[in-house]
Amino acid sequence: MKKLSIFLLLIMSVFVLGACQSDEKIAVSGESSDGVQEMKIKFSHVVAENTPKHQGALAMKEYIEKESDGKIKVEIYPNSSLFGDQDEYQNLVANNIQFIAPDLTKFVGNNPQFNVPALPFAFADDNEAIAFWDGEKGKEVLSSLKDDGVIGLSMWPNGGKHLTNGKHAISSPADLKGLKFRTQGGQVLESMYSALGAGSESIPFGELYTALDQGVVDGQENTFSNIESKKFDEVQKYMTVMNHTRVDYAVFTNTKFWDSMNAATKAIVEGGLAAGTEVARAEAKSLNEKALEKIKERGNVEIVELTPEQVEEFKKVLEPIYEEYKSQIGADVIEAARNAGK
Repeated sequence: MKKLSIFLLLIMSVFVLGACQSDEKIAVSGESSDGVQEMKIKFSHVVAENTPKHQGALAMKEYIEKESDGKIKVEIYPNSSLFGDQDEYQNLVANNIQFIAPDLTKFVGNNPQFNVPALPFAFADDNEAIAFWDGEKGKEVLSSLKDDGVIGLSMWPNGGKHLTNGKHAISSPADLKGLKFRTQGGQVLESMYSALGAGSESIPFGELYTALDQGVVDGQENTFSNIESKKFDEVQKYMTVMNHTRVDYAVFTNTKFWDSMNAATKAIVEGGLAAGTEVARAEAKSLNEKALEKIKERGNVEIVELTPEQVEEFKKVLEPIYEEYKSQIGADVIEAARNAGK
């Protein structure tokens, strides 16, 4: 009788354990079913709200939250309010945040091909830059960080960069000699300023206003929208309209997060990314034009607009940069960049 009781107890234990395992499988199955997964997504960036990047992030948030019926919450942290230039990538790798949209040249240490936006006068406008990053070679570069668990999804333009400084007006390559400029960092930008007889230093974007105000550097290069929104014209005296290099961002995500979404959830997030990309790209040109007008209205800086002949003088001095970096960036990538949209 005692043996029978023990036998029955073992049978019941196996049954209960099997039932628990069955329930567990159902729960896991439910999480990976066709329904939209509930989640919170964090999007961190370093620029102000009145910029193409932030407007794109807002459009992304609006689309995702609406299409998921609120199951997916998107939190946006602008102005380095969560993470700055120096630590947002590490936190993306750790999946503490799910999206960042950094300046592409921030990744030159990971892959020198991210120097493309710094190639002097490579792109005439946003459309040419977009054509490169949406093309075969651009997509290859964006996908090159997978070993870190990171993937680039879509390029968001900010626009051509222009010079500001607090010393004197710049209209020729010789005018840069002896000046020190803040750059986003990277081998090409360092070589470019060296070729012009100027120094360069990488300073986090959130610290740039103070660095300019205190004279840590004499000047900086940036888009009109970044110059205006961060009020760099308050601590600079001269601005040269050059369009010599670019600020281009891309939206990057954590691959573990990206692969964790089921089909229904990923479709919504991808739709949000597409909506954000459309807005960011449309806003870039418009906001830069408006920003230039605001800078002119404020009247804090003397503005120099280069003639075509003056631009050619800069191009001639900087042309050797292409040969210098052909082996690092790749002749095929450089060719694709210089011929994009043409």
